[in-house]
Amino acid sequence: MERWAGRVALVTGASVGIGAAIVRQLVQNGMKVVGCSRNIDKIEALKTELSSAKGQVIPVRCDLKNEQDIMDMFTMIKRDLGGVDVCVNNAGLAHAAPLLSGETKDWREMVDVNIIGLTICTREAVKQMREKGANDGHVFLLNSISGHRVIPSANGHFYSATKHAVTALGEGIRHELREMKSQIRITSISPGLVETEFAQRMQKSEEKAKALYSSIKCLQADDIADALVYALSAPAHAQIHDILLRPTDQVS
Repeated sequence: MERWAGRVALVTGASVGIGAAIVRQLVQNGMKVVGCSRNIDKIEALKTELSSAKGQVIPVRCDLKNEQDIMDMFTMIKRDLGGVDVCVNNAGLAHAAPLLSGETKDWREMVDVNIIGLTICTREAVKQMREKGANDGHVFLLNSISGHRVIPSANGHFYSATKHAVTALGEGIRHELREMKSQIRITSISPGLVETEFAQRMQKSEEKAKALYSSIKCLQADDIADALVYALSAPAHAQIHDILLRPTDQVS
């Protein structure tokens, strides 16, 4: 990770869970990390927590459903930091919204954050990488095992559709980067069950989330951050394109 010291990373959805774990690891490895979220207070707390680390945290409030918010964030990154070297598309959400009975507003929010916000961030990040000559730049898509299979659970079907889109986007981005003859790399990370706030937010029930997370020994946010650092540390000629990781006891 030595070559990334002093370089600039963007982590979306950085306030809690996997995003916060990734911010910690990158900052501890000396990177300047722009952490964005709608809840900037928690990122400010991360900045304080990591004040003695080799790198630094730059908190930014950004709603990924709002394109102008995203564009303003990238303008700030270019103006103040010279542009992005690593883009971690971590932000994502799920609603319990079945295909045949779900609320349209829930479907739309999942599309706006999980697909469109992710794609806008990737487009703008690659643009900045190319402008600054960061031909070793790296884009990460925080996908899901739900982007590779569909289980018979109605509440997760639309979410799974958005994550299948992320799988397709990852391959499409790889093809477009090759067409540009760019050495910028793309990595999709697809975790199984990770013990974060995700299930409670989706189910809107702390009890259901606790039951789910106690059913097996789950992955932890640091496991996903470790996988990201592994891919980022690979030599420039090696693209780790897909990482799928499940808890050992997870069946599907």
